[in-house]
Amino acid sequence: MAASRRSTSAGTGVTDSSCPADPDGARAHNQHVTADCPDELPTRAEVLAALSVAIDLGLGQPTEHMLRSAVIATRLADRLGLPPLQRDCVYYATLIMWIGCHADSHEYARWFGDDIAVRRSAYLIDWSGLPYQRFLLSNVGQGTSLLQRLKTISTLYLDARGHISQLIHSHCTSAALLAERIGLAPEVQTALRYTFERFDGGGLPGGVSGEAIPIEMRVAQLADMVEVHDREYGTGGAVAMARSRRGGQFDPAVVDAFVADADTLLAIPTHGDVWAMALHQAPDRNARLDEAALDELLTALGDFVDLKCPFTLGHSRATGQLAMDAATTVGLDAAEVTLTRRAAHIHDIGRIGVSNQIWSKTSTLTLAEFERVRLHPYLTERILHRIPGLQRVASVAANHHEYLNGRGYPRGLTARQLTMPDRLVAAAVAYQSAVEPRPYREPLSAQGAARRLHTRVRDGELDQVAVDAVLHAAGHRGRRAALRPGGLTAREVDVLRLVAQGASNKEIAAKLVISEKTARNHVERTYAKIGVSNRIGASLYALERGLVGGLES
Repeated sequence: MAASRRSTSAGTGVTDSSCPADPDGARAHNQHVTADCPDELPTRAEVLAALSVAIDLGLGQPTEHMLRSAVIATRLADRLGLPPLQRDCVYYATLIMWIGCHADSHEYARWFGDDIAVRRSAYLIDWSGLPYQRFLLSNVGQGTSLLQRLKTISTLYLDARGHISQLIHSHCTSAALLAERIGLAPEVQTALRYTFERFDGGGLPGGVSGEAIPIEMRVAQLADMVEVHDREYGTGGAVAMARSRRGGQFDPAVVDAFVADADTLLAIPTHGDVWAMALHQAPDRNARLDEAALDELLTALGDFVDLKCPFTLGHSRATGQLAMDAATTVGLDAAEVTLTRRAAHIHDIGRIGVSNQIWSKTSTLTLAEFERVRLHPYLTERILHRIPGLQRVASVAANHHEYLNGRGYPRGLTARQLTMPDRLVAAAVAYQSAVEPRPYREPLSAQGAARRLHTRVRDGELDQVAVDAVLHAAGHRGRRAALRPGGLTAREVDVLRLVAQGASNKEIAAKLVISEKTARNHVERTYAKIGVSNRIGASLYALERGLVGGLES
């Protein structure tokens, strides 16, 4: 993301792995590995384990929370005697059950302020009855003025169940879409649609009850919750919580299986190698991705990260294209071009660990807020560094805000420590961020973005060769013809782009100078034509078809 933000501080195959991973992240941060092992590609399970670490950050939980939950869930599945196919589904349904959480962060922050903090707190209450009502009342509008908070509370409570149901429906639909994009089985996709349902029928969005909720999700729900309560209150606390919600949130049969041997089910070493333990449970742990499948998965991860904020939709994909073209322009070999492209695609995954309350702020950031922003490249490397064969990709991705003059972040690396892929990704990020809107500024024109990059070269931040190559690449990309897939009219393309940017019907009406009713009709017709039901589906459709950008003239 743009470094110029204001601040008060100024296809699969099986292969043998011959290159060991770096499980402790112990390599020196001021040095670059000359190359990742060319024969070592990760498994889908290893990439998704890293994704689960990103999900942990978005939930406000310690890293490896979802990995621990997946281990507990598979043990529970064995205790219940589930057949292998269901056990496999339990593993992935648990590991990525909250994959939709970053995609609805924009809406979550609208109601609750700090989306990460409220998700962390939500683990400690039962979402029903008076505790649920008290939780809502105490968290709605956090971080805003008293007047604004009262307005938000009144708006929410006019139709609290309707608003929350809409939010949860968006989350569950998004999670299923994302599970499909990353190649998980239809059974996993189905299970994720029931994440917020309760055994007693009091959940959302459908009020589904009992055995109509897939057993895989009933197991995942309990495993996810008991991991947190065991960590916070010990085994006794986890057992007490499970018993108190037996027949309510949780399936009595699943609770009974857990309580019967909770000590064994929760026996995961606090300081052990949870990563290896969890991956040992993965159903496809020995099937390594091929190059094409890895690229497809990394592209999908970048796309999903960009859904965290409406104004970043398409950022990672566009940055990856710019960086790849620029790397080719400067004559890097095929391996370095691939490295540059992959790093650019996933450079912003650490954004998940920073609240949308900060990303969406229109005014000056406080020192504490800016320090959180400065942390996101470090989180990118922390998420990615254990994936076999991607250690150097993780390093380049984490360096996208490092400057030649040593004044960048998070580590303050200098020119001697930054390779050409580092410099190209930094320049591509700078250009693409400049031409995109942000809550605190309008997007720059192509010429304005170029001027900004040249200024940063003069200030000693960006590399001249890298900037020239990125600008050359940007000039070629700017001449693509507009597309109108799905039988959309020009006006419907405009509506689709605005929906993808997070605009409400009222905002669409104002932008296109039409009535709100007409805007709503356009949105409904557009959704019907492209076969989606919410903003996330529309956003992914627009992204995959090259429709993200300015309005047609």
